Amino acid sequence: SVSTSSRPPHHHPPSRPLPTMTTPSTYVPKCILITGAAGFIGSFTAALLAREHPEYRIIVLDKLDYCSSRANLDAAEKHSNKNFKFIHGNILSRDLVSYILEEEEVDTIMNFAASTHVDNSFSSSIVFTENNVLGTHILLECSRVYGKVRRFLHVSTDEVYGGESLADQPESATMEPTNPYACTKAAAELICKAYIRSFNIPIIISRGNNVYGPHQFPDKLIPKTVCLINANSPAFIHGDGSHTRNFLFVEDAATAFSTILHAGTIGEVYNIGSPIEKSNIDVVRDIIRLCDRAADEATLIEYVRDRSFNDQRYLVDAKKLHDLGWAPKFSWEDGLKECIAWYSDPKNLARWPRYSNGLVAHPSLVE
Repeated sequence: SVSTSSRPPHHHPPSRPLPTMTTPSTYVPKCILITGAAGFIGSFTAALLAREHPEYRIIVLDKLDYCSSRANLDAAEKHSNKNFKFIHGNILSRDLVSYILEEEEVDTIMNFAASTHVDNSFSSSIVFTENNVLGTHILLECSRVYGKVRRFLHVSTDEVYGGESLADQPESATMEPTNPYACTKAAAELICKAYIRSFNIPIIISRGNNVYGPHQFPDKLIPKTVCLINANSPAFIHGDGSHTRNFLFVEDAATAFSTILHAGTIGEVYNIGSPIEKSNIDVVRDIIRLCDRAADEATLIEYVRDRSFNDQRYLVDAKKLHDLGWAPKFSWEDGLKECIAWYSDPKNLARWPRYSNGLVAHPSLVE
């Protein structure tokens, strides 16, 4: 069955101005199907589009997996001028996807739906293939049969490049994924490229650095660390903590997706990059410091075994996206402070009844 709703949100106004998009729009959608938008990045992107373009119809399709929440969509509903609809369902259902495209007269798809946690992919790789590869393929095939999609934005990851290069990776770099998650995202990209060439489906692909911020399920490094420190428990460091990642605050990520949607070129790939590169140990130390627990650092860090394979770093060249007028605005410290405040509020964590399951060294989908 398909459930739809547009209930009144319980949303408190933020204490700071919300970011706005100033990039001139060249593409104007009418009805956007956003898959996976009850999750992390998709929920912020839906909220931004609803706020900046209340005339757009926004349809969210989400199966409400463990890491998602209906509450993540409150802001999108608030700003959508009643042009918002939520559908509880799975992109793996070809009949459902086809029905939504026809019934809602969708002309634009933004595919955020994915299994994303690398740790989980080591123990549940088949699930990742089903959601990330088959799910994307079903969306593409339904779009081909429907024939009225004017723009399809597929959300991929910087991890498709592999993590051993010392140079910034341009979009033309060879994909060399090293873990099951990254391999499924690379496979989905290849299917996208086949649908561009074989069927002229108007696809744009994005590859983003690590994103952090509110609404992220606390099995990822930053929210997990905040939750553990607040519980007076040690945060986990994989290996020696020297692996680095480039971090982008979620509201900057949302403006990047809006820029690509409106100003990107069909058939292109766009890196979404951040200049903020941090080692895992420095991330944890920064959070401890901002939580005013620097004096307890020795007892708040626990070194654990590393992943089966852990990429050293991900560096991408985002010049192509910068040329469209986008640039990140949030500093590392400001973003972390927002995270600490948000995850320190028990009401926010209550949207995930089982969030404590993620507060372990190596999360797994296997019970």
